[in-house]
Formats: sequence, structure tokens, C-alpha cells
Amino acid sequence: MTDSSFVSHLECSATGERYGHDRLHGLSRSGAPLLVRYDLPAIAAAVSKSKLVTRAHDMWRYREFLPLPPEALQVSLGEPTTPLIRLGDTKAYIKDEGRLPTGSFKARGMAIAVSMARHFDRTRLAVPTAGNAGAAAAAYGTRAGMEVFVFTPDDTPDVTLREIAYHGARVFRVNGLINACAGIVRGGTDVMGWHDLSTLEEPYRIEGKKTMGLELAEQLGWTLPDTIYYPTGGGTGFIGMWKAFDELDAIGWIGTKRPRMVAVQATGCHPIVRAANAGLDHVPEPWAPVESQVHGIRVPKPLGDRLIMKVLQESRGFGSIASDAEAETARRHVIDRDGIHLSPEGALCYAAYQGDLKTGKVHPDAHVILFNTATGFKSPMPETICPALDANTPVNYDDMS
Repeated sequence: MTDSSFVSHLECSATGERYGHDRLHGLSRSGAPLLVRYDLPAIAAAVSKSKLVTRAHDMWRYREFLPLPPEALQVSLGEPTTPLIRLGDTKAYIKDEGRLPTGSFKARGMAIAVSMARHFDRTRLAVPTAGNAGAAAAAYGTRAGMEVFVFTPDDTPDVTLREIAYHGARVFRVNGLINACAGIVRGGTDVMGWHDLSTLEEPYRIEGKKTMGLELAEQLGWTLPDTIYYPTGGGTGFIGMWKAFDELDAIGWIGTKRPRMVAVQATGCHPIVRAANAGLDHVPEPWAPVESQVHGIRVPKPLGDRLIMKVLQESRGFGSIASDAEAETARRHVIDRDGIHLSPEGALCYAAYQGDLKTGKVHPDAHVILFNTATGFKSPMPETICPALDANTPVNYDDMS
């Protein structure tokens, strides 16, 4: 199989052991996630900032930084650049990933992972999910002509379950959290002939998520903000953005300044924040009991915990928590003031940011980016009473005031 990508090898994130990139891999021999490594000097010679400006404003504009060879077919649903939206008169901005296909940032990772799976002639995919990754896997898998099997907790919002099924995937509700769903996928991979798309179990979803960092740097004129707030469950995007910043630095497109990375979790499930506050470099045991309905961050023990903690340490970042109730209040506040409908995960970031402003952990003048990882339309909304009007009788407009 020919390969004219700029990938040099895959690397074990724990030991540094190298692996070839001529076939699909899962975890390394030591059970750690594999990371894609590139010939960065070759990328620097092949593409420039001025060349980038001439390209379409989509995720694929960064193709030299991605693992898919140019001769391979992209599995794409049209992944646009997502906007930065200023919050009021503050220096905080929302990076609104809800504008992507299937309404969430999961489109980035699945576009690359499914493209690579098809490149290596896989036909069956399986994924455990809190919801949005399953929707993206279903859509991109269907686009690629693959069978998709999705396993999700039984309290996943019904609208997301319907979305997954409507895209043609086989979806199963599991009486457990995402770790239980992952166990089912792992147990059936050999029997069912699945390619496992679980978070960090394969090396390519992180490369798609990495484009959030590439895109953000370009939107800010190849500079980086002071602080990034990111809702952290499995942490693929958190790790991927940091990887993007390192790669951009290596080819001379950005300077050495890095943002403080803030891992945002809920009071009812914050294993990363607890470990960071204890000065640990990993999560020693799964969080229990999980008591949060912010589905995207309910990961009791992330596979990439050491990589997340490494980013926190290198960025001089920290963990931040907010409650489900604070997130719902924040969601209401932002839609009332700014017209932006945040997902619960995005609202959790805003609530955590507001809490950190009060304690002085972040300065009001800091340039802050808050990631809204999905559209709020995919999450339950309060019941609304809409008065009925009779078009055949005079309307009493005084009653509307």
C-alpha cells in the first residue's frame, strides 16, 4: 500500500517504542495509547502560512498535519472552521464546535479515524460512547459504507439515540457508564471483526481533534490565548490540541508561548481534577459513584489519564469543577445574554470559568477560550408553555405585553 503522507511512525506514549504506520494498530505492547509522529521538517518545506490562506476553510486545509495519504479518499461530511464568539464585553470567547456535522466536535476525530479505517480496508466499526461520538461514528461510517455498532449508557438522551439509529448504526443501550460500554466493545472485537474506535484505543481520532488547536492558532493570527477551558472526559481533544501546539512550534509557525490548559469536570465525576489536586501523574482508581448528568465528562478513569496530567503539568494548567446545577444556570445565562445555546459540557466550562474568576485563579483581563463541544439542541431543554392564538378572532395584543 502506497503512503505519501508525512507520517514517519507511531510511538508508544509510555515507552517511546516505535511502530510502523503501514497498518492499523490498537494500543501499544505496554497497553498505552499510540501517537502519530510526523516528519516535521518535511511539512515545513511542503506548506506555508501563505499557502494555507488559499485553501477552503475546512478541517482538511491542514492535510499535511494529518495521517491520511493524499491518494486515499477522505470520508468527509463537510467539516467547516468553527467560529470564535465573544462573550459580552469580556476577553472570553466561545469556540463553538456545535457547528460541525452531527452537531459536535466528535466529527473531527471520526472523520480521520473512519478515513484511516477505510484506507486499511476495514468494514465494521464499533464504539462505546456517551452519545455524540456514536452519532459521529454512525454518520461517517455510513458515509464510508461500513457497518457501525454503537454502545451507550441507558440514560443517554433519547434524541441522541434516535440520531445514531437514524444514521443506520446498530445501537445498544447498556446499564452502565462508558467504561462498561467499552468492555463490551473490547470483548467483541475479535468475535465480531470490529475495528475499535474507542477513545485513544486507536491513534487517529486524536489527529482529527488536533485540528481544533491548529484552527485556533490560525484564527488568532498564529498566537495562542492565555487560557483554554476544555470539558474533559476521555481527554482526546485536550491531548490533541497540545500536540498541535508542539508541532506548530517545531516548524516555526508559533512561538514558545502556551496557554494554561484547564481540564473542566463536574463535581459528581472529576477523577482528573482530584488527581491533579493531589499532585499525581495519573488517576489511581475509577471515580465512584458517578453523580452527574453531564454525559460527555462521565469517564470514571480515562485511558489517557497520564497524557492529560502531562499536559496540565507542562502548561502550568489546573483542573476546575462545577456542579450540574451551576452548568444549567450558566447555559440559561449565556443563551439569555449572548444568544449562544451551549451544550451541558460547554456550559460546565462557562460555570467553571466564572467560579475561577471569583477565586482569582484566572484574571478578568486574560484572553480565554471556552470550548463548547456540541450544540445545545442535542440536549434536553426545559418545558415551555406557548399560549395559543385563534387566527379567526381579534387578537388582544395587550395580553402580550
